[in-house]
Formats: sequence, C-alpha cells, structure tokens
Amino acid sequence: MAASDFSHEAESKGFAWLMGVLGALAIIVIIVLAGYWSIEPKPFNVMTEAKARQEAQGFSEIPDGYVFANTLVHIAETLLYKPGGYLTNDVGVPGILLDNIPSWEYGALIMLRDGASALRNHLARAQSQSAEDPDLARAEPYFYYERNSWALPSTEAEYEKGISALHSYMRRLANPQHKNPGHFYSRADNLWQYIEIIIKRLGGISTRLSASTDRYEAYDIAQEKSAAISQTTWMQLDDEFWQARGSCWALLHILKSIKWDFRLILEDKRAMDTVEIMIHEMENALAPITSPVILNGDGYGISANYSLAMASYVSRASAAALDLRDVMNRG
Repeated sequence: MAASDFSHEAESKGFAWLMGVLGALAIIVIIVLAGYWSIEPKPFNVMTEAKARQEAQGFSEIPDGYVFANTLVHIAETLLYKPGGYLTNDVGVPGILLDNIPSWEYGALIMLRDGASALRNHLARAQSQSAEDPDLARAEPYFYYERNSWALPSTEAEYEKGISALHSYMRRLANPQHKNPGHFYSRADNLWQYIEIIIKRLGGISTRLSASTDRYEAYDIAQEKSAAISQTTWMQLDDEFWQARGSCWALLHILKSIKWDFRLILEDKRAMDTVEIMIHEMENALAPITSPVILNGDGYGISANYSLAMASYVSRASAAALDLRDVMNRG
C-alpha cells in the first residue's frame, strides 16, 4: 500500500475521532444543561421582595395590596428569568427535550392568571359598578396570551408587558399623591370571591393526582353514583405531578401575601390559623423529591405513589380553604 494511502486513512480516522469527541462533548453539555434547567425554583420571601421593590421605587410604606401585586410580579419574573428561562415554548435543545419544568411552568401560570384576574375584578374594585383599574385591565390579558408561542410575538414578550403594567399599578398604589392612585380593598367579600377560585383549582388538582391509580373513583352528584375517572396514562403521570408542583409553589407565595395584606380582617374573624394551615400544606406538597423518577405505586403497594402523597396535602389545603370561605362569608 502506498504511503499516500496510509496518509489518507490516518486523516479519515483522525477526522472520525474528532467528530466523535465533539459529539460526545455536545451530549455531555446538553445533559448537564438539561439537568441544571430542570431544577425547581426555590421559594422566596414575599415580604423581603416587596420591601426591596418598594425601596427601589422610592417609597417608605407598604400599602395593603402591594405585597400581593409584587408576589404576582415575582412569580411571573421567575417563570421568565429562572435558569434556562421560559422553557414551554423552546424549539431548541435541550429545552425541547424537557417536559417536567414546562409542566411546572403551566401550573404556576394558572395560579398567576387566577391571581391577576382576582386583582383586576375583585380586589382592586370598591363595588361591582366601580371602574376597573386601567393598569390591571392591561396586565391581565397579557398573562392569558398563549403559553407556547416562540415568535411574533413571543410568550415572553407578552408576559413582560403584563409585568410592566403591574409595576405601573404598584407605583400608583404606593403613591397616594398620584393624580390617579391605585386601590386595593382588603375586605372579607373580596377575599371570599378569590378563595372560591382557589377551592376549585385545588379540587381539580387533587382529582387529577388521585387518578394516578386505577382504583380511583369519583362520585357523580348528577347521576348519584360512582363514576370512574380514566386513569392517568404513564406518559402523562409526571406531567400532572409537576403541574401540581408548580401550582402549589405559586399558591404558597400568594397565600403568604394574603396573610399580610388581609391581616386585619383575618385577625378580626380569627381566620389566621386557617391560612397558616393552607400555607403549611403547600410547604408539605413542595417537600424535596428523593427519587430520580416520579414513583407511582398502586395504593398500599410496596412502592410509594408520589401523586397520591401530594393529593393528600392538596386535599387538606382545599378543606382549609372551604373553612376560610365560610368564615369570610359570615357576617
């Protein structure tokens, strides 16, 4: 064999080795990046964040409603600016390969939308005939923009507009000298209307989580009989679990803001302990996960069922929410 043939073969092998090494490095980078992007955001202190925002805006006092509005802002900012950014609309790797965090994002987004709607329609209006706040009227629709749009306009761009509108509302809320100051009415009837929404959300989450086992049956009130709900498929099991985690994460912080902004009415009606129970159950639902996969044992089987464990915490929070609604609805 000629020397030129040996040289050509060596070059071919060298090129193949180079491509193999680069491919292996790319796979390692993608795996590491995917693992980093899949880390859940940590809980934050709602009062610390509110005070930091207040000082940045140059105001000295935190008015009622400021913590609630700022908590919604921080939830939205976490969705957009956490490691990896907003992943639901990713079209590149590794984001397009991930499903846990996008499901988590959707769960948190649902609670963000509910909070923004409640703020616009109930908490910031004195009466049903009162004019709605202009900034909140702008902010809410932006958060209802489709969650998986990656261009023209992107989901992130629309959510940022919603965040900007909430910032404008917060500045007017904190400045009573503004020609059009913002308002927040921490009344029992306003809280009661929002709690109604939370009860329905928690009930839906608990039902979907409980459907992880084929033994689950729900009672159909209309037909007065047990109606079997189809078992969550194996492919959807972890999606439902992570969506519930995202909802619990967002609701945990919203409840903590309610504890502050509605403190007077909660203390007057002796309902502060009920809110504390809800917060405690949300914290339990967000306990660290020690398994690399979401386990789905069958009822009293030998392995755990993560969905049923979370459903128990959510159900207890829902029961406390029912109590809170009744107390707020009482004269």
